[in-house]
Amino acid sequence: MHAEDDRLHDDAPGRHDDAAARTQRINKHIAESGYCSRREADRLIAEKRVTINGRAAGVGSVVGEGDDVRIDGQTLRKRETRAGRKHVYIALNKPVGIVCTTDTGEKGNIVDFVGHEQRIFPIGRLDKDSEGLILLTSNGDIVNDILRAENRHEKEYLVAVNRAVTDEFLRGMARGVRVHGQMTLPCRTGRLAKFGFRIVLTQGLNRQIRLMAAAFDYRVTQLRRVRIDNIKLGALKPGQWRNLTDQELRGLLPQRTQW
Repeated sequence: MHAEDDRLHDDAPGRHDDAAARTQRINKHIAESGYCSRREADRLIAEKRVTINGRAAGVGSVVGEGDDVRIDGQTLRKRETRAGRKHVYIALNKPVGIVCTTDTGEKGNIVDFVGHEQRIFPIGRLDKDSEGLILLTSNGDIVNDILRAENRHEKEYLVAVNRAVTDEFLRGMARGVRVHGQMTLPCRTGRLAKFGFRIVLTQGLNRQIRLMAAAFDYRVTQLRRVRIDNIKLGALKPGQWRNLTDQELRGLLPQRTQW
């Protein structure tokens, strides 16, 4: 069932300009600002947390240039592609349940979730049951370059498990575990809480941390990636994204000069 388009009603908030090029639906406007995904924007709208020119937005509301869009009373500020760049490079806080695939036929795919106006690709992966930092770009030519350099990039995770973390477990994880027929590279580990630890990898094997923990009879109950090399998750909330800075891009591929 399609949501009724508020443009048909005089009392709908937002502009009612017939020039479609100057207006867009509120959920797309929010998603393209980088505040959150389109799906998350729909939820915020349904919860009446979004206003346009002081009035609660509806699912079909549209906005135009000059409209005052606020979320929880705070002005929404659009995050444009960085000046001088041909392509988009973003950091997303991926929620649990979102799949890092470009197959838009798959439910919960990351491309539809972000809803970016440009065609973007995830760089690497973060499995469906995990959350946290994932990078995406519209530059398909650079993805393989970054992935080839991946073993030089540290990736930091916060992990919760189903039983108490021991020193023996942390030492074993740090030494390496046989996964997919090969030994994992040595890594750094540290205790965070009775049932939680931090791990820093320089590999990206499929479901690596979960399989490493399982080798010691531990089950991962929560896994969040918080850093990729010099790029940190920071204050991004689940579903939010931001543009990478020039310094962050140089850290990923120091030899490149154009982005």
